[in-house]
Amino acid sequence: MKSTLLVLFVFLQSTISFAQSGGTGLRGTIKNAQGEALPYAAVVVKGTPSGTITNAEGRYEIALAPGKYTIVFQYLGFQTVQKSVDIETGFTTLDATLEEQALRLAEVEAKAGNEDPAYTIMRRAIAKSRFHQLQVQRFKARVYTKSSFTVTDLPNLAEMAFRKQLKEAEKEANFKVGVPLLNETVAEVSFSQPNTYRQRIIANRNSQGDFLSPNQFYNASFYNPTIANTVSPLSPKAFAYYKFEYKGTFRETGPDGKAIEISKIQVIPRQYGEGVFRGSIYIIENTWAIHSLQLETINNIGVSFTIRHVCTPIQGVWMPTNQRYNGSGSYLGVKATGYYIRNLTFTEFVVNPAFVEDIEVADEKKGPPTTTLSKGDIKGKQFDELVKKQKEFSTKNLKQLVKEYEKQEKQARKSRKEDVTVMRDDSLVVDSLARKRSNTFWDSLRSVPLTSAEVKSYRKADSLGLVREIKAPGTDTTKRDTTKKKNPNRFSPGQLISGNTWRLSKQSSLIYTSPITRIEYNTVEGYSLEGALTFRYRARVDSVNRFRQIPLGEWTLGGTGRYQFGRKQFVGYGQAGYQYKNTRVNLSGGRYLYQFNPDNPISPFLNSLTTLLFEQNFAKLYQKDFLNLTISATPFRQRLNLSSSLEYAQRSELANYKEDLKPWINWRNRVYTANRPENAELVNTGFLTHNALVFNLTASARLGATQYTIRNGRRTALRDNDSPLLTVNYRKGINGLAGSDVDYDFLQATISHSFETGIRSRLNYQIGAGAFLTDKQLYFPDFKHFAGNQFFFQQGDVVSTFRLLPYYQYSTGKRFVEGHVLGEFRKLLVTQLTLVRLIGLKENLFVHYLYTPNSQHYTEIGYGLDGLIPQVFPFFRVEVISQWQDAKYQGLGFRIGTTLKFGR
Repeated sequence: MKSTLLVLFVFLQSTISFAQSGGTGLRGTIKNAQGEALPYAAVVVKGTPSGTITNAEGRYEIALAPGKYTIVFQYLGFQTVQKSVDIETGFTTLDATLEEQALRLAEVEAKAGNEDPAYTIMRRAIAKSRFHQLQVQRFKARVYTKSSFTVTDLPNLAEMAFRKQLKEAEKEANFKVGVPLLNETVAEVSFSQPNTYRQRIIANRNSQGDFLSPNQFYNASFYNPTIANTVSPLSPKAFAYYKFEYKGTFRETGPDGKAIEISKIQVIPRQYGEGVFRGSIYIIENTWAIHSLQLETINNIGVSFTIRHVCTPIQGVWMPTNQRYNGSGSYLGVKATGYYIRNLTFTEFVVNPAFVEDIEVADEKKGPPTTTLSKGDIKGKQFDELVKKQKEFSTKNLKQLVKEYEKQEKQARKSRKEDVTVMRDDSLVVDSLARKRSNTFWDSLRSVPLTSAEVKSYRKADSLGLVREIKAPGTDTTKRDTTKKKNPNRFSPGQLISGNTWRLSKQSSLIYTSPITRIEYNTVEGYSLEGALTFRYRARVDSVNRFRQIPLGEWTLGGTGRYQFGRKQFVGYGQAGYQYKNTRVNLSGGRYLYQFNPDNPISPFLNSLTTLLFEQNFAKLYQKDFLNLTISATPFRQRLNLSSSLEYAQRSELANYKEDLKPWINWRNRVYTANRPENAELVNTGFLTHNALVFNLTASARLGATQYTIRNGRRTALRDNDSPLLTVNYRKGINGLAGSDVDYDFLQATISHSFETGIRSRLNYQIGAGAFLTDKQLYFPDFKHFAGNQFFFQQGDVVSTFRLLPYYQYSTGKRFVEGHVLGEFRKLLVTQLTLVRLIGLKENLFVHYLYTPNSQHYTEIGYGLDGLIPQVFPFFRVEVISQWQDAKYQGLGFRIGTTLKFGR
């Protein structure tokens, strides 16, 4: 049956290919003088929006109506060729041979002791970069993208362990080591100033069978100061990171038929590694726009990327219509290569009226312009009015002009009631027929012909899909396929062990967490099992597109149960919650065990390991019978985060469930400690069972303007907002009501900030202070506790966590000041070596400080090396820390750490 289907499939393919021989257009091959194919060369139909690029075999094909055309062939590093062609009926063949570009040195060739002429070129290009970005008012384009991803090698252990799964993947999903996974997308893209991007996928096809999200390269621009966290050669900060060398100039015909001069500039990073490029950029003389570029960089896990752009003039604006990205590297032992190509055909293009007139830029370091403007001459003036009066500006004046223009535009947007805090407004819509397009439809859209290898890969994928879809009743194939398929909403005994989520309807689901997945151990409970069951209901309304649905509300109702084998008791709690937009109300109550530090300085999973393997029971627990009401909201467009809670609890001290506890490994110099924490402020941290009514209020906000992105209608605050975050917390123990025994007022404030200090360099700090304003009656659970660590493996926030501080030694019921500073450096000690930077290692220095009445100015000073095992386990780090009190050295410690969190 399978062989019959394959024969039928090949026949259909042949029939389709024959049918495609109709139509009119142009096809051919582009080669160099040695007869070698030039892959991904640009083919532009002069005077029209039509264009394409060649495939990996140097072949191109473009549909054109009968008529006379001038065809422009471009390839980076080669002379541009123009050819005239007369298309009548059918496809006309037009081949081209490109010669390597011969560079000539300009008359300004550098002499000994003189500045390289590349610097005056780059100063002008940098000064005019924002001008070129603002030139485009809006556009619409048909965008064709093709990407390929190939796993070239797997670790031997992975191949041995997953041999069966790899065979099934090859059979079912067309995946195999060494065979490329292809993806093609045709999209209609639109842009309008200042930040609105719309994308509609009208066709998508790939050789694996699953939809791959289109890449977001369509809005990348080297006129931006950074691209994917890498400094652009046209950034205002470029001279701090790059050296430039002039390599020569060549001439070609411009869009108006006149000759233009193009200079090749070598981009040389002062220190190569993550965050910088190296390669060549071609700048057009006088306009100082990008003509083309070839640059490479490396990311933080050691993957190398090569980027090639070829620009085409669209209504006088040079736009990157031909783009190619190549990547290769390895991660966790898996080696892979890939490429991504993109071709734009503009259907609408509108130039910003204020930037229609081109202007000249004078490099004041070489010679000042005829007229220099003051700030007063520029302030309040219209950009186009000044340009009409004066055609040449200094680089400084041009930056001031553009800044004033953007200021005026922002004010105009405010007056139109537009939200100026939105930095990007994107939307992505996928046509319902995108994955169902026929081969005939694809060949009418595809602007880059498939290679023979790609055709073969698609045929195999389509044949696999055909075999899966067309099944003969009663055959073995049908039986195997139906038995493999499982209904995720059907109950099976195995789900009691693994856990499961059952979709009861479109709005409701039942989530079950198996106790087997939460087996823990501590000296208070012994072994414990914890399971949970939660019902969730989401009500929604219709929305503009299927990517954004506005919830009317979300209700949750559930419970958590925990059995303690050591205490032979069952504890647990129930909870009910309701959320509307950004406001949530949660009610919970029951009996449960908690760490004295509510931030859980050691996770239950890690504490289980330290207790059983290393005879160190760090977690200290107490019991609460409680009822808690918590309300959280983010008012003022999420500029402020508020969280308040009111809790009534009966709190009880607990002891280890028995005295003669035995670990898995009995360490000679260690014994289990009591469950009562040691503290420098209290001789005895124990307490009698008591009642506590506690009100807690926390508010946090950025001290600067919060910026946002909108993605398919969803508004999200930018993660890289570099404004300081201020958090204020007030906690009150209410005495007298409902028999509450606590009576205190606690107030604390924390400011945290993280900002870049250079490429791959960042400074992070957090400073906090607080005090008990009144302390008539409080117990150890009410104390202020700190993020300590006593185990050699350190996890959690690397900025605010102490490395050597005992968990509860300096917990205080009085007052405190704590400070944390961590500097991440691209170049410090071992990272001075280029090879070390290239494999992704990063160094940091940190200081942690704590003042309480008994802490004796506790201080930690440390050095860390991130990326302990490059490209295999890049998320691990090693640290060495010195410990000080009252400026006196106390000792040295070492930590292995990770930013990953294990357990809850």
